[in-house]
Amino acid sequence: MATTGRPRAMSGTIPSMETAHHELKENTVIIVLGASGDLAKKKTFPALFGLYRNGYLPKDVKIVGYARTKMDDAEYHKRITSYIKNKDDEEIAPKLAEFIGFSSYISGGYEDDESFQNLNKHIESFEANYQTKEKNRLFYLALPPSVFIPVSAHLKKNCHIKDGVNRIIIEKPFGKDRESCATLLSSIKANWHEDETFRIDHYLGKEMVKNLLVLRFANVAMSAGWDKNSISNVQITFKEPFGTEGRGGYFDEFGIIRDILQNHLLQVLSILTMERPVSFAAEDIRDEKVKVLRCIPPIEREDALLGQYVAANGKPGYLDDDTVPHNSVCPTYAATTLWINNPRWEGVPFILKAGKALNEAKVEIRIQYKDVTQGIFKDISRNELVLRIQPSEAVYLKLNTKMPGLITRAIPTEMDLTYKRRFAEAVIPEAYEALILDALKGDHSNFVRDDELDAAWKIFTPILHWIEGRHGPSPRPVPYPYGSRGPKELEAFINKYGFKRTTEGYNWPVTNLASL
Repeated sequence: MATTGRPRAMSGTIPSMETAHHELKENTVIIVLGASGDLAKKKTFPALFGLYRNGYLPKDVKIVGYARTKMDDAEYHKRITSYIKNKDDEEIAPKLAEFIGFSSYISGGYEDDESFQNLNKHIESFEANYQTKEKNRLFYLALPPSVFIPVSAHLKKNCHIKDGVNRIIIEKPFGKDRESCATLLSSIKANWHEDETFRIDHYLGKEMVKNLLVLRFANVAMSAGWDKNSISNVQITFKEPFGTEGRGGYFDEFGIIRDILQNHLLQVLSILTMERPVSFAAEDIRDEKVKVLRCIPPIEREDALLGQYVAANGKPGYLDDDTVPHNSVCPTYAATTLWINNPRWEGVPFILKAGKALNEAKVEIRIQYKDVTQGIFKDISRNELVLRIQPSEAVYLKLNTKMPGLITRAIPTEMDLTYKRRFAEAVIPEAYEALILDALKGDHSNFVRDDELDAAWKIFTPILHWIEGRHGPSPRPVPYPYGSRGPKELEAFINKYGFKRTTEGYNWPVTNLASL
């Protein structure tokens, strides 16, 4: 049953990891710029409603949508509620009506003072009713990166208030390489302080990614073997079962490495491998993430496998998309191996894999341990720890046990923590809900710091420039069929880094997470 109050903490739980921040509890206006776009419609507004429904938005909050599109209130309200689930439910409908009641819209441009002055007047019409002097504004830029710089500058000039708190949330991508990222960072920092800026990577809001801190540092059994002495290799995998579907123009500009590996998967990697922070304070966590990223050298060409899907199973290939440039060599699949040159991880390959038009939807971490000492258990299956980020969140440890019966034979099985079974009554929040709430609280823990971005781009920029042909001919990605597991060359690629597949006698029931 839905509740409008804040959930109470259960007795006997571990201590809260939250630290003190300046939380926006009242007199707050949330402004969503790009309110007519897909991101706002599909993610931002449903997340805001989820927070309101469960009592997490500030008291008497107002939400203002802003975009170039001209539309009346009825059309605006239809758009912002179109992706809210079960909106006709008798428990949800009244809350949705309230949500619509304090949501308004104003149209305007992104590069002129007059439009932002009109936006400011619209916000001030709500703030005039506040009982106290303090006013708080949270600006959410659900916008294409091409307008980040002018919008952030106009917001500071025309909509930034002195008597209160100003915060700005910026979506990825943060540039296209190290140089363009530096330009973007310096332009935004000219107007917005670092403590006002929240650079959002929604993977940091996912439940299983946030759980990594607890799994790693709250369990002696887990942390004892978390290094090069026990671990052979690590794979972080992202799979989508669909192609570009008419959005090839945008995708071709960025490619799978910028879209997924350089941000989402690298964020997962940094939390997976960082040292224990001295506290759960945002800067302590982000300091450790930056330290480990700085230990990763740029990716070498021989440590990359690039692919591009072709027509198969009745589905068109990437180059069949009319929005994709003719003869594009943009990879739709990439596997890159990263090395961390520090005492804990030296010599352990971290393989980041991401692709479109594959056989399933999946994001997971697969940690494969080294072989047991040779002898009585020669050729036995390796232990693996698998963390399924989405869908169907789960953690399972693949280990060897004796086959029941009179014969002593070891077989692989698993210790299984599947969230839908273990936490059957729990509702896992959407990543955007968690991150918007963090921004309202002023908690930067799950947002990307400026020096973290620089370290991340340093790792990927050389390989991206090679793909783009800046230092000679561009590499041509190998073809793979739409709906397949990826390029046929993948098996040899991961095997050369020491991965061993369990092929006999093992199949994890229910969701078969053992497949790559």
